[in-house]
Amino acid sequence: MSADHKNSEVDEKQKDQSEIIAETNAEDEVKQQFSESQEDKSVFNSGLLASLFDKASKIKSKRDNAGLNPEEIEKTVLNNMTKPEGVKAPQQLRLAFLGGGSFGTAMSNLSARNGCNSTLWVRNKRTVKSLQKTRINKKYLPGYTLDERLKYEHDLKTAVQDKDIIFVAVPSSAFRETLKNIRPYLSGQSIVSLTKGMEKDTFSLMSDIIKEELPEVNFGVMSGPNLAVEIMQNMPSASVIASDSELLRHAVQSALHSAFFRIFSSDDIKGVELGGALKNIYAIAMGMAASYNVGENTKAMLLTRALAEMSRFGVATGANPLTFLGLSGVGDLYATCSSELSRNYRIGNMLGKGMSIEAAVKKLGQTAEGVNTIQQVHEKATKLGIYMPITHALYAVIYDDQAALGVALNLMETGFRSDVEFVMPHEYSNEALNAQMTAATTK
Repeated sequence: MSADHKNSEVDEKQKDQSEIIAETNAEDEVKQQFSESQEDKSVFNSGLLASLFDKASKIKSKRDNAGLNPEEIEKTVLNNMTKPEGVKAPQQLRLAFLGGGSFGTAMSNLSARNGCNSTLWVRNKRTVKSLQKTRINKKYLPGYTLDERLKYEHDLKTAVQDKDIIFVAVPSSAFRETLKNIRPYLSGQSIVSLTKGMEKDTFSLMSDIIKEELPEVNFGVMSGPNLAVEIMQNMPSASVIASDSELLRHAVQSALHSAFFRIFSSDDIKGVELGGALKNIYAIAMGMAASYNVGENTKAMLLTRALAEMSRFGVATGANPLTFLGLSGVGDLYATCSSELSRNYRIGNMLGKGMSIEAAVKKLGQTAEGVNTIQQVHEKATKLGIYMPITHALYAVIYDDQAALGVALNLMETGFRSDVEFVMPHEYSNEALNAQMTAATTK
């Protein structure tokens, strides 16, 4: 045996001995801490803590040997999860998901994994055939294989007939038309909107459109920080189902709640929906800011002032301001403003680099709801006199062709308001802000 090999063995033995001594010292230190008082000593000697340490070591050993198994985790959580009373078991729920975009696909896949009888409707017949053959949504979620139990359909009648809940996940521009198309086939199904946005030219939220087109239908809206790719990757996520119907809220929770996806409930439909729509405005602003390589201070300022605008607009239009502190408000705002997976963030980033809105939308190749929402909210806020400087600034950049940097600098000069909304009165109105911005850009 060579000298080098012997030296290596000696080094390994010394290393092992050092580790054993370190572990022994650590164990002695823990025992010493617990024996410092009589009370702690009695607890330790009772065997309660000893049994906990023993269990912890066994769990750690098992985890180190086997690794984390997502399927086992999900099975354990589902077995322990309390099911809402009076709701069908997931395997009995019949669901239709209208819209083969990334989020509609992710939600339909999640429900199928939960055992629901789930059908994903896609308008294009060729796309349906591709999904049936490959079980991969090549355009929106490439690289992710969908659950083998998920069904696909291009015929709208077949997709929605005899279902319990119809989830609508089409772009806001197609939402009203989709409801009109399914109306002849409804016979008591509930409708849940997965669409975040506002209808162009009407300022109608999706819940408004449902009430107009299907006044007798039981409905709800779902929104939250839900990037589809992360949901497909089994990253822990959560969303909010808002409805006046407790039974519908429970049914949606039963269908979509899993080990990695949690559903909270709310009865503030307006607030939950506005959170999902308004945050797209500020994702564009954050993407634009990122193109200028701004610092963390700037990002934090933009996020908090965005939240103030959202809650201010929400209160003026009938929402509960506290809703904006939840998942559908600040949660969705943070996720959308901090991730390059966000379509609106990417649009803003392209705009900040000098690309026109038309070129940016074309390059994105998907719907970015924030572009339309900026126009809608700008006009509504101006009409109602709601102070929304960030929204007005974005409108000036996108629709009035003003320089982004100049508008941003002007924002820093306008108004002296209190930090927290609804705490102190504000003297500056939208009218005053618009006057200041106009004056600054005409110098």
